[in-house]
Amino acid sequence: MSSFAVALSGLSASEQGLNVISNNLANLNTVGYKDQTANFQTLFYQNLGTDGSGDPIQVGAGVDVGSVSTNFSNGSVNDTGAPSDVAITGNGFFIAQAGNGTVSYTRAGDFSVNNQGQLVTPDGQTVMGYQAVNGAVQQSATLAPIYVGQSVIGAPSATTTMNQQTNLNSAAAVGTTYSVPLTVYDSLGQSHVLTFNYTNTAAGAWTYTITLPAADTGGAGAPTTISTGNLTFGSNGNLTSPAGSIAGIAITGLADGAANMSLTWNLTGPNGNSLMTQVAAPSATATTEQNGYPSGTLQSYTVEADGTIDGQFSNGQVQALGQIALANFADPEGLQLTGNNDYIPTLASGAAVVGAPQTGALGALTGGALEASNVDISQEFTNLIVTQRGFEANARMITTLDTVTNTTVNLQATPGN
Repeated sequence: MSSFAVALSGLSASEQGLNVISNNLANLNTVGYKDQTANFQTLFYQNLGTDGSGDPIQVGAGVDVGSVSTNFSNGSVNDTGAPSDVAITGNGFFIAQAGNGTVSYTRAGDFSVNNQGQLVTPDGQTVMGYQAVNGAVQQSATLAPIYVGQSVIGAPSATTTMNQQTNLNSAAAVGTTYSVPLTVYDSLGQSHVLTFNYTNTAAGAWTYTITLPAADTGGAGAPTTISTGNLTFGSNGNLTSPAGSIAGIAITGLADGAANMSLTWNLTGPNGNSLMTQVAAPSATATTEQNGYPSGTLQSYTVEADGTIDGQFSNGQVQALGQIALANFADPEGLQLTGNNDYIPTLASGAAVVGAPQTGALGALTGGALEASNVDISQEFTNLIVTQRGFEANARMITTLDTVTNTTVNLQATPGN
């Protein structure tokens, strides 16, 4: 009887609905999981004719699951404190590449660092993004794995400017010398100690000589002089000549093979005040500054909202290690789930559109946090009750049809019929 088929289709559809609900509840605590809903649709109808007004007389043939839709709304973002954990707020998927080159997409940001220093998913897929060269993110380059391991070295930077806040004693006798060391760095990150020697020549007048150890340029013996000049101070103790800065202080032929250096000695501060003074107080240097630094090893890192991974290095510098990329799709509902929180594109979803977070329609990232499942447990229990009632109703229908069938068979078997 067709009635059995109708009721059985209801049982089958309800069972599939219960499977979807069960899967949602099972993944209640799965990072980045997206809630799914089974959508039912009627099967074809049997036309029995028309009524007196010409309207069709139709009897349905049952129900099946027409689609299983995914709710891609954001789950709550929970802090974890782990620097490798990343959550997406808004649209987008992380891009992960397996060892065989297969690319998949995921909302789960529970990453870790492998023994190569690469950011990876729990399955060992590398998280893809834009690499950085000397702290500059290369968004025009091909996507590549992101490195955040302790083996990452922060590039050095050669000194180009320097200054010191020094007072030369106005009461010093002619011929008195005062010396100040100042460390600078070459293009390879090697340090060099410059010595500033100040000699009093007259009231308000001093000479300076800047020297470098001879060994730094491959020589021996007395230090190498790299710059000399005169300093003149006014009656208020401030430097009057030279004014502003002394440029073009050159260091050439460094023994370690570093590039030649050209230094600028700033004699005034940002507000124009004189950093070199001559007043009746002991000659002393309060501070020395320069803008170079050596190479450094990675100490820690943080993920910014735009996906940039900023590394904090032992040399006190902060440099970008790379930038996590995101992908979006014309129809995310068309993505195919493959398990392990991964999706792959289909013809329905369209090809991935890749970009940096917070560009276009792509969302923002939160480092040290994870996106929780967006399953609403109260809604799932409501759906569970409704679907269960549907299953029971169809089961009761089959029981009723079985009773009717048995009654019909018994009628045929009754003597005299």
